Amino acid sequence: MAKQSIVTLSDGVNILVRLLGESEDRTKPLLIVLHGGPGLSSHVEPENSFGFLASRFRVLVYDARGSGVSDSKPPLTDERWIADLEELRQWAGEEKFILAGGSYGGSLGIGYTLTHPEHVTALILRDTWANGFRGTLRVMDTIARSTEITTDRAQQLRLWSGTLRDNADFEKSVADILPIYTAKRQGVVPGSGDRAFENVKTPYQYHFETHNAAFSYNEPRLDVRSRLREIKVPTLVIVGRHDPVTPVEDAQEIHAGIDGSVLAIFENSGHSPPSEEPELFQKTLWDFLNKL
Repeated sequence: MAKQSIVTLSDGVNILVRLLGESEDRTKPLLIVLHGGPGLSSHVEPENSFGFLASRFRVLVYDARGSGVSDSKPPLTDERWIADLEELRQWAGEEKFILAGGSYGGSLGIGYTLTHPEHVTALILRDTWANGFRGTLRVMDTIARSTEITTDRAQQLRLWSGTLRDNADFEKSVADILPIYTAKRQGVVPGSGDRAFENVKTPYQYHFETHNAAFSYNEPRLDVRSRLREIKVPTLVIVGRHDPVTPVEDAQEIHAGIDGSVLAIFENSGHSPPSEEPELFQKTLWDFLNKL
């Protein structure tokens, strides 16, 4: 069961929001999950990954400004996306909540927790980084070394530098890079990774301007490594052993920076443990949440 709403923010932007489970049951704690890939991903990704928690939580997922079917009014900055999340918390009517985010959504989760620590009771970070400039350079190095990427290297440079020409350029760049994302495609013998992305509906909606803003402006300025120690809430850091985008060393860096955090490395996953090792992912989340 899910309740879908269009929420109008203070600057007039309309955001698609979905509350999963018994959305009116205020006895359940609120869990907000942020999607990755600005301008590409949508609420579908976190709904697929975290929807199983709706039995015990009010799970809120949404299309961020400039993604999915939500409005694309600028500024498309991390600061604005964090402010949007704060408005949605107020709309949901909860003073405190659990925050989760994957990939780009994970770095926004860190940013929100540093900006509004009084509202976050626990933090779940999946396959993310704390330094965007180093991260994007490392991805380009991975692409340069890969034998599976057959696209024009200049096209991948446009993708990761945020200089895409149009949506067609965006779509082709994403299609060409997908082979490196899963452990299965890297010659690893997967466990449940055999089902990676199978039967998971992720209708990409391309907004190249949003992606360009994220990777030309936001990511080069992202460096919260020195502030990780300020995060005092229980934190779970998840990463796929074979993630070429946000590798294990990034997760280890976040884990080392957040005192008392839990690090979970998924040995048969790439960038998406929820779809590559779903049973273990769900067990890991329940183990963490049951201790709160």
